[in-house]
Amino acid sequence: MVRNLQFQLMVVFVLISLFLFGQDKLLTLKDCVYMNPSVLPKTMNQLQWMGEGNNFVFVRNDTLIKGIVATGDRLPLTNLDDLNAGMADLEIDSLKKFPSISFVADFKFKFMEKNKLFLYDIISKNLTFVNYYYEGGENIDVFDETLAIAYTLENDLFIALNSEQIQVTKNDSAGILNGQIVHRNEFGINKGTFWSPNGRYLAFYRKDESMVTNYPLVDISKRVASVENTRYPMAGMKSEQVTLGIFDMNERKTIFIKTGEPRDQYLTSVTWDPSEKYIYIGILNREQSHLRLNKYDAVTGQFVYTLFEEKNEKYVEPENPLYFLNTNSSQFLWFSERDGFQHLYLYNISGHMVKQLTLGNWVVTELIGIDEDDKFVYFLGTKDSPLEQNIYSVEIRTGNIARISKDHGTHNGRLSHSGEYLFDIYSSTEIAREYKLLDGKGNVIETLQKNENPLDDYRLGETSLFTLKADDGSDLYCRLIKPANFDPSKKYPVFFYVYGGPHSQLVTDSWLGAAGLFQNYMAQQGYVVFTMDNRGTSNRGITFEQFVFRNLGTIEIDDQMKGVEYLKSLSYVDPERMGIDGWSYGGFLTISMILKHPGTFKIASAGGPVIDWKYYEVMYGERYMDTPKENPEGYKNASLLNYVDKLQDRLLIIQGTMDETVVWQNSLSFIKKCVDAGKQVEYFVYPGHEHNVRGKDRMHLYEKIQKYYDENLKD
Repeated sequence: MVRNLQFQLMVVFVLISLFLFGQDKLLTLKDCVYMNPSVLPKTMNQLQWMGEGNNFVFVRNDTLIKGIVATGDRLPLTNLDDLNAGMADLEIDSLKKFPSISFVADFKFKFMEKNKLFLYDIISKNLTFVNYYYEGGENIDVFDETLAIAYTLENDLFIALNSEQIQVTKNDSAGILNGQIVHRNEFGINKGTFWSPNGRYLAFYRKDESMVTNYPLVDISKRVASVENTRYPMAGMKSEQVTLGIFDMNERKTIFIKTGEPRDQYLTSVTWDPSEKYIYIGILNREQSHLRLNKYDAVTGQFVYTLFEEKNEKYVEPENPLYFLNTNSSQFLWFSERDGFQHLYLYNISGHMVKQLTLGNWVVTELIGIDEDDKFVYFLGTKDSPLEQNIYSVEIRTGNIARISKDHGTHNGRLSHSGEYLFDIYSSTEIAREYKLLDGKGNVIETLQKNENPLDDYRLGETSLFTLKADDGSDLYCRLIKPANFDPSKKYPVFFYVYGGPHSQLVTDSWLGAAGLFQNYMAQQGYVVFTMDNRGTSNRGITFEQFVFRNLGTIEIDDQMKGVEYLKSLSYVDPERMGIDGWSYGGFLTISMILKHPGTFKIASAGGPVIDWKYYEVMYGERYMDTPKENPEGYKNASLLNYVDKLQDRLLIIQGTMDETVVWQNSLSFIKKCVDAGKQVEYFVYPGHEHNVRGKDRMHLYEKIQKYYDENLKD
């Protein structure tokens, strides 16, 4: 009896020990740079709809599996061995893993291997080599119906059709680029080519940056270092000139759209008319205050008419194309912030607004799709909370909005071609990642992949999301991570992480509260980790974002100081051991905080910081600050060079030597000013790295930051 009791107690003790041990794992720096896949939420590899049908596929263990919505069955369709049998028949080297595919028909998919394009027929198990492009080609854009490939080679545009290589442009000038991203990707522009609906035409950007100053970047990888010049248009200086060409595949000739003067305007929202006869372009002035949505003749390049205009005394920011309806090609959806929040509007091609589809003090963040009968539009938005991103539908006829995703959190959706079904992929503060199959009304048909916490065995600090109030009463969303093994009787140092710039939102109802693993790692090292989204950040409406207009580094700091005050009110925070860290815009705010509120933080670390906005590029810089000539006081107030005499806290600046975004001149100018003023600064560079430190060297970066904080803030 006693022995039995002793045995039972021993078993209980072992189980408890195993449980505690299981919860005792700590993150490593290798985990923080995602070199350990086991710490990442699980994914459904290549989950997608099969062509225009309502069934779907995903890849598991190098096998393509079909999911049948009606029955819930799973059927293997093909696998890596099948594909490699086809590669062997074509006498081409085998694939090492199942390739990234996309469907061109219900039972046919394409994939690229190196510079070759293949088509696979699932039913016949026939693999066909269909096209290729010259080695070294970039900016690949495949048209599914003809399998033509648009691509760039150096600065020129090519089209491969049935393995014929058609050279669309031929430029002798190194300052002219064709078929590539323009305007430094500041208007949602993520490509430089646009196939027409039936593939007869290819529209492409032609960027002339020959008038833009060459900026030197130094490559030290050779015995004698060399200069690699990049065209970098700084605020107020000469900018690139962009035009839009249209190549006719039948006639093999190019015309250019007559977009007119001034040449340094921005060409955005490029969209083909479904008829292929016309093309639409958003013409935005360099001041970014006046947008004209224009219609042009695709054959002659002539201006047809302006559909409508949008103006704002601060800035207009078009980031989306036109989305034409499926059954009515004379109507399209348009994103606009004209009423203060980004919403969807229904227009006709005459430029008449049919109706505003969504309305309210919240934003539509993304269009998911339109059902094939044009009854419902599906979109992502913040209607229920700025911390969440949910899936909604709006009925075009009535304007009724319904929430499709039922679980709180941050959702993404992928609509089937018919609009009958969609994938709901989401995370929340409790869910690492989960996949659900929904019908068009949001009913759950099936949970495709249940949530699994990849950090279940790790000892993490408690994360909380909450709000503080700005001076004007605005809610400021915050995230705080307590140290692992938190003891409320102790005093802890602070790792204050900041970004704070436009187009950012660091605090959301998502996995880990949207904190990265490194922030959780720092909490495990014994730090209180804090982050806030100040005024000027995204998804709160244009007024909230435009608070910073012409005065970067002012309102943001006022708001972040509310976070400092809150931390100082906590009994477990040591106000004498606070450090602040940020990169890019966050680096700018980090240094701004210690210069404008010296003594608040004991130490600071800033990576790739903007030091003076006159050194930053035209498109972003002028949107938020105007030009140095137009806004001299704003540039003066924002320049950190003017506050060097206030430096009294320890500062570490980190810089990539090949940074094309925040050029090296920023931090070097600050260092020179510090030397002149007799101020000591710690400085560390990553040779060859651009605006961020990526790859294996990121472990080195994290270790550098951690040691810097431990040496200066730990007891």
